[in-house]
Amino acid sequence: PQVNYKEAISAQVEHREVFKKQTGGRGKFADIVFEMGPVDEDFEGKGLQFVDEIKGGRIPKEFIPSVEKGFKEAMKNGPLTKNQVVDIQITLYDGSYHSVDSSEMAFKVAGSLAYKKACEEAKPVLLEPIMKVTVTTPDEYMGDIMGDMNSRRGRVLGMDSAGKNQVINAEVPLAEFQTYAPDLRSMTGGRGMYSMEFLRYDEVPAQIATKVIEQVNAEKEE
Repeated sequence: PQVNYKEAISAQVEHREVFKKQTGGRGKFADIVFEMGPVDEDFEGKGLQFVDEIKGGRIPKEFIPSVEKGFKEAMKNGPLTKNQVVDIQITLYDGSYHSVDSSEMAFKVAGSLAYKKACEEAKPVLLEPIMKVTVTTPDEYMGDIMGDMNSRRGRVLGMDSAGKNQVINAEVPLAEFQTYAPDLRSMTGGRGMYSMEFLRYDEVPAQIATKVIEQVNAEKEE
């Protein structure tokens, strides 16, 4: 099974992108100036938060949706692992256009090119799925279960009694839980049970992220 990693950014940057191409006939021109940063807290999990602050017709209104579309499509490929980038805020506040050479396509391309450059400057980070895990085990195996949970970067949230069994509630990265079924059978002599469900995405710790990025990229190249 593959772990579905995602990416996000952790810093705010300003960027100007001028897309200019002359090919003998009608050229292509688009100029955008924007801020890129993490989304507002109430927008988390919703993808691209696009804020239009263009004033005075610096960019005609009909071109603004094309800029947003360029960013949105480019976010399918992150700078670290080519995985989806989530939760980015773009505030478009300036730019310029050419009365002949500007078009919706030119501004879409400008948005796409701008995303790739600005995203690399905005301190991209790797995100991993965190699972909510419930483990039910006889009392005598509690020590082994807890130690194993810590070795998997798990965070125990609480424990409850259920007759002669103990129920452990924890949060664990999915990447560390791929072999849990046979491992739990081994630790408990087949008497332990568990269930898990997706909870959220969290940033991969820096000391682990480098290794994961290399591994994911190597698998994609193969």
